[in-house]
Amino acid sequence: MSEPIQTTEARRLSGASMRRRELLLGTMSGAAFALASTQTASARPVVQTGVGRQAPDAPASGAATVSAHRVEVPMPHGGVAAGHPLASMAGVRMLMQGGSAADAAVAAMAVLNVVEPWASGAAGNGFATCLDKKTGEVTSLAFTGAAPGLLDNQVDPAELVAGHKAVVTPGAFGGWIELARRFGRLPLSTLLEPAIGYARDGHPMDASIADTIRRQQAALARYPTTAAIYLPGGQPPAARSLFRNLPLANTFQALADAETAALATGADRNTALQAAYDYFYSGPVAREMSRFSEAGGGWLRLKDMQDYRPRWSAPVGANYRGVDIYCSPVTSRTGLEMCEQLNLLEGFDFASLPSDSPQALHLIAETIKVAKSDVYRYAAAPASAVVPTDILISKAFADQRRRLINPQAAIAYPTGADLSTSRPAPRRRPRASSVPGDTTSLSVIDSEGNAIACTTTLGGGFGTLLVMGDTGLICNNGLRVGSTAPYRDHPNFVAPGRIPLLGNGPVIVKQDGRLRMLFGSPGGETIGQTQFQTLVNVIDRGMSIQEAIEAPRIALDAEPGFYTPGAAIRLQMEARFPLATFAGLTAMGHKVEPVGPYSIGSIQGILISADGQPMAGGDPRRMGYAVGY
Repeated sequence: MSEPIQTTEARRLSGASMRRRELLLGTMSGAAFALASTQTASARPVVQTGVGRQAPDAPASGAATVSAHRVEVPMPHGGVAAGHPLASMAGVRMLMQGGSAADAAVAAMAVLNVVEPWASGAAGNGFATCLDKKTGEVTSLAFTGAAPGLLDNQVDPAELVAGHKAVVTPGAFGGWIELARRFGRLPLSTLLEPAIGYARDGHPMDASIADTIRRQQAALARYPTTAAIYLPGGQPPAARSLFRNLPLANTFQALADAETAALATGADRNTALQAAYDYFYSGPVAREMSRFSEAGGGWLRLKDMQDYRPRWSAPVGANYRGVDIYCSPVTSRTGLEMCEQLNLLEGFDFASLPSDSPQALHLIAETIKVAKSDVYRYAAAPASAVVPTDILISKAFADQRRRLINPQAAIAYPTGADLSTSRPAPRRRPRASSVPGDTTSLSVIDSEGNAIACTTTLGGGFGTLLVMGDTGLICNNGLRVGSTAPYRDHPNFVAPGRIPLLGNGPVIVKQDGRLRMLFGSPGGETIGQTQFQTLVNVIDRGMSIQEAIEAPRIALDAEPGFYTPGAAIRLQMEARFPLATFAGLTAMGHKVEPVGPYSIGSIQGILISADGQPMAGGDPRRMGYAVGY
């Protein structure tokens, strides 16, 4: 198991070393020629000084190892860490025009719809966690749509993965408007301007996005409205080629024009934003989506769009070693996972264990395992069931559940705790395994200290795979197993009007009443696991934000899924861990699976330094970048 990792890495390093050697020889040859010419012209030897010899990258003083391959990005006046550099820059443009964190977040999410279209969009779903600096209040916004009212849950589960029947009511655009309404300053037309430009005029297609389209070419080609955009001329776009989405540009422009028209009549800001909201949820966009869905045999109708509302609520929270953590409530499962994982780990002397030791990673894995069993037994839309949230995130509950953890050996995936509000634990096998989720996340802070972390998603890669008519928009496919339970008697089983669970759980951290950190990650089942590890890297290990992001990670995967007690658990480990760590965890009873060296999650985050300065990090696992000013 270890040799292929070592061999692959050795080959990679060998290739990189050869390229560096070739570049160095070329540079040396040029330098030698220049030196010879100089000596010939001047007839004097070149006198070398000490200048440059002690630079950080000089041969004699260069570091043997680095803790992070990217620098932290300072944000003295604010900034954005998002899943694509163009999205981060769009957000910073809003800040530099006097916009707020909310304005920057909306602009960045709109651009992500264009440049990272497989992961999120205006017709997707998501959560935002928001800090109002003036009041100190942290609030959560859910922009999560429900299953259409006409849904027939007797349908073959395969039809809920892609296509017309997989569509969840769009939620994200309503969330954008709600963020702009409550915390924003700039007009929607300004916020959408960068996205409209990139969609209309084009942008260089990121190589990873081009590869994603190529891998999903056959699936995307099944839907003519999708193929027309993502398979121009019948072929996937080449990496770095100019890519456009004209239908999306037209939709965004029409939404901006609806606001502009309202302002021209003397409407105030809220009324004008409502005009754009209405254009989407009861006007031309909603009517086109309803028409297209009905024509294709889908269930989404105009009434589903008109009935949708984004929802503000209090976040769930935990205190971990004196630090306050705020995360998304249900219908996000990740907030519950984060809180229980932290409460479980707090009972161990985790900071005394080396970060890459089998013992430390074993504790991480076992706390994830126990928390998942509890969350998947009880988490559901509050309208469908009583969720014992206060119990699940309590210290007393963690003290009880921690007894399951053996510090020396892996346990089987347990049954969720039997609580007073208990429902029977499922015993039947599910109809289908869970499907990985594809998502994006961003973190924003403005010059006043307001902060917003957003995680937004289409569900699986390219969501339903279906561009809805001439809108240019793809919907979330959250009706599939994973976002919904595989057991008919579970309150999260797919049903008309029911909101599926999301893994989205953007986090805000406060210490002594002041902002300490904000961050989030994509990754489906790995979201809560990735965020958990990043947070303990900062709190227990004292890492900088970029170090915490780049540190190698683990992730648990379950077959047939985390809803099933006794599921087979694989411990996926990024290949950068020492070989002895792989061996140690295997000896403790874990079924270890090596994965790519940078392959689990994609954190975008901001950490406030001891001097009160925001420092941001972007994850090299995808194309995330932080931009400050």
